[in-house]
Amino acid sequence: MIIQVCIGSACHLKGSYKVIQTLKGLIEAERLEDRVILKSSFCLGACSGAVSIQVDDNPVEPLHPEEVVRFFEDRVKGVTQCEIHRV
Repeated sequence: MIIQVCIGSACHLKGSYKVIQTLKGLIEAERLEDRVILKSSFCLGACSGAVSIQVDDNPVEPLHPEEVVRFFEDRVKGVTQCEIHRV
């Protein structure tokens, strides 16, 4: 899984650094470094909402810094746990 977080001007002002740091901490805490790649990206083209993120090739979506834990639980941890059990 690849998660890109926009660090362009608009997203930086909306909290992209906090989003990245929180995701990084959660990925490390769950020991998912071998399954989840966290990248920064300049402008994902969706500047009007919250911090823009993209998971794999899915559409860009907004993520507020206070929603990161929920996002991680729903979209990252659950998916990677399924992959572990499939292998």
